[in-house]
Amino acid sequence: MDLFDYQRRETCEVQIGSTPLGGQNPIRVQSMTNTVTLDTEACVAQTLRIAQAGGEYVRLTTQGVREAENLKNINAGVRAAGCDVPLVADVHFNPRVADVAAEYAEKVRINPGNYVDSARTFKQLTYTDEEYAAEIRKIEERFVPFLDICRRNHTAIRIGVNHGSLSDRIMSRYGDTPEGIVESCMEFLRICVKQDFKDVVISIKASNTVVMVQSVRLLVQVMEQEGMNFPIHLGVTEAGDGEDGRIKSAVGIGALLADGIGDTIRVSLSEAPENEIPVARKLVDYVVQRQGHIMVPGIAAEDFNYVHPVRRVTRAVGNIGGDQVPVVVADRMDLQAAGTLASHQSVPDFLPDYIYCGQNLPEKEHREPTAYIVDADCWTGEENTYPAFPYNMLPFMGQCPAKLKFLFLSYAALTEEVRACLKYHPEVVIIAQSNHKNRLAEFRALIHELIRNGLQNPVIVFQHYAHTQEEKEDFQIESAADMGALLFDGLCDGIYLYNNGSLSHQDIDATAFSILQAARQRTSKTEYISCPGCGRTLYDLQDTLARVKAATAHLKGLKIAVMGCIVNGPGEMADADYGYVGAARGKVSLYKKKECIEKNIPAEEAVEKLLRLIRDNGDDPEYNANKENQ
Repeated sequence: MDLFDYQRRETCEVQIGSTPLGGQNPIRVQSMTNTVTLDTEACVAQTLRIAQAGGEYVRLTTQGVREAENLKNINAGVRAAGCDVPLVADVHFNPRVADVAAEYAEKVRINPGNYVDSARTFKQLTYTDEEYAAEIRKIEERFVPFLDICRRNHTAIRIGVNHGSLSDRIMSRYGDTPEGIVESCMEFLRICVKQDFKDVVISIKASNTVVMVQSVRLLVQVMEQEGMNFPIHLGVTEAGDGEDGRIKSAVGIGALLADGIGDTIRVSLSEAPENEIPVARKLVDYVVQRQGHIMVPGIAAEDFNYVHPVRRVTRAVGNIGGDQVPVVVADRMDLQAAGTLASHQSVPDFLPDYIYCGQNLPEKEHREPTAYIVDADCWTGEENTYPAFPYNMLPFMGQCPAKLKFLFLSYAALTEEVRACLKYHPEVVIIAQSNHKNRLAEFRALIHELIRNGLQNPVIVFQHYAHTQEEKEDFQIESAADMGALLFDGLCDGIYLYNNGSLSHQDIDATAFSILQAARQRTSKTEYISCPGCGRTLYDLQDTLARVKAATAHLKGLKIAVMGCIVNGPGEMADADYGYVGAARGKVSLYKKKECIEKNIPAEEAVEKLLRLIRDNGDDPEYNANKENQ
């Protein structure tokens, strides 16, 4: 994989019904029904809606043998409607269900964490080498007959690893790590190779985007080492709904697509399944347009580790760089010198760290409680204002007494003179710019060149767009996809989003903060880990998520999980502070971290009890403060 050249990773082709995957085929988009799989009519109708929206595969949950057998009727109904979209069965806990599903679906997804292993118990278990090897043999004995059924029926499989459902056996040997996630997958892949079964797709998913990206990068490396080139399905599981779900998915999936990894994607939103397809299509189309770009002659820094990246070492300048969270720079070049219009004002929770206003610094009474960046030729040394230099004004930089200076710089402008200046001026923060077709490649090339030359100036990444207010979703998807790899690579000390269009400043600022939170770089609001729902969901997921958000949106910094069922619930919400998990039809269990606090609560009472649990544990500062004042 070339850090500076976008090319699709070469994979083998997998035949899935009438829609092949991998090889020279385009990146496919897909979704999953949330109807009960025994309800043939509802499943057929929703499958057709997904296909009409552009979905190229449709997955259905198969909790038991009855559901797996009903795939025959669903498949027949879809075909009778003139639709040839392949159906994918989703199987957990019961390998017998996978055997049956393989008779009627074009692809079957199995979860290595619970295909043969029992459900994760979160207990510390110990396995001797002999016991561990015996468990692997048990997997092979059960898995090979399934592969034989798939071979006979020309059924493809997906080995779908979820971070939240690793087996206790894998946890005992590798812990909760990317290495454990990858090994969980490789155990099954090695059996496929041994059996010469080639119609295999792989996925590694997590709600934590850092874990997801690092694990997929590692998987690609390990597969290459073992001579495998199976196609990969990408997704950020439990991404949530609305803008946050879209941004989180684009950050994680986009970071991998940008490096040519991924042959099919699903954007998992807690919404109607057909809503996922346009988002996925926008994301794929935006990234693949980089194909055939002009070469970027970058050289990777020797100590950069793509699979296990660490944050680039920088010298802190004020609140930028070092070990501080990435800053947000907002653009207000349209400010009037006479003052600030109300439409320019920031939302308090998303107040930028710096506002760049070019030469239009507002009068003091109109300024927001933050720092301002102005063009160097009009900087007067006012308190809380800092100069920004274009690279061709370097000779004047040394004459400026400011303790913090900004330099707009592109990769092409990084000359020997600029390198020498940066070395002499550690107080300079670079604002990296690019007009290249593959901006990621140029940004990487610039920052890697800084590393190779021992320069520790912090870097803020400037990304520019041109969207209207009606195209806000496009802006969010594109900016999140552009920033993902840079943030996961550890190359970014700040984000500066600019839009030449009618988007509001508040929306642009909120997107910047949401991108940083989605990449686990900076927390600015409550984070929700919520599944998209499926036939296993045991309550009204969308309504419940809305009610949970309404009750807890003020709890900045907390992670709250809203999970439809127990399959991935306790696992995927392992790093959540509180969890709301479907336990039975209309019943909910509440968790604090991994511990179940109360079981089988009626769904109509569960949101209030969740809020009470949070308050009882002292995690609602606003409530506690009001209580003390009473």
